[in-house]
Amino acid sequence: MNDVLYYIFSYFMLINLAGFLLMGLDKIKAKKRGFRIPEATLFVAAIFGGSIGTWIGIYLFRHKTQHWYFVYGLPIILTLQIIGISALLYYFEPTMF
Repeated sequence: MNDVLYYIFSYFMLINLAGFLLMGLDKIKAKKRGFRIPEATLFVAAIFGGSIGTWIGIYLFRHKTQHWYFVYGLPIILTLQIIGISALLYYFEPTMF
């Protein structure tokens, strides 16, 4: 089971890094008035597990902070992910609780 947890942890680290970098890249492109990363892409990164990295990127880069669907949507996604991961861990690793 430790191998599975290692791969799950690695996946979440990479997807959160991707969400963070996408937010930073979009901020750079916004300043240069270049081709932007679609908001749907930013949300997809968050939904697939990168909500923490994307949320940190919002406030670190001060980007998308005026958009209510990012300000409120990402914490909701994160909360649902925490509940889902907790349920999976409880089901597969009940000794952790």
